[in-house]
Amino acid sequence: MASLRLMASITIRRLDATLIARLRARAMSHGRCMEEEASEILRNNLQEAASQPQLDLGTAIRRHFAHLGGVDLVLPSRERVRRLPK
Repeated sequence: MASLRLMASITIRRLDATLIARLRARAMSHGRCMEEEASEILRNNLQEAASQPQLDLGTAIRRHFAHLGGVDLVLPSRERVRRLPK
């Protein structure tokens, strides 16, 4: 049985004229219409994003702020643990 591929259409409103001109030029350089070029850009970008491993929250935050440098904290000395009362 052949697999059925559903195709959807989207409308993108309020695109900057400069962006449209760049998309048109890029499409022409690849021998495609603007719609095919936009589809290819989305497909490539989303495939790249899907192939990258997902980071846990702590690692993502650390990478986001890494350019600011680290912080060395002075930790107070710990007291001995007291015995629990009976």
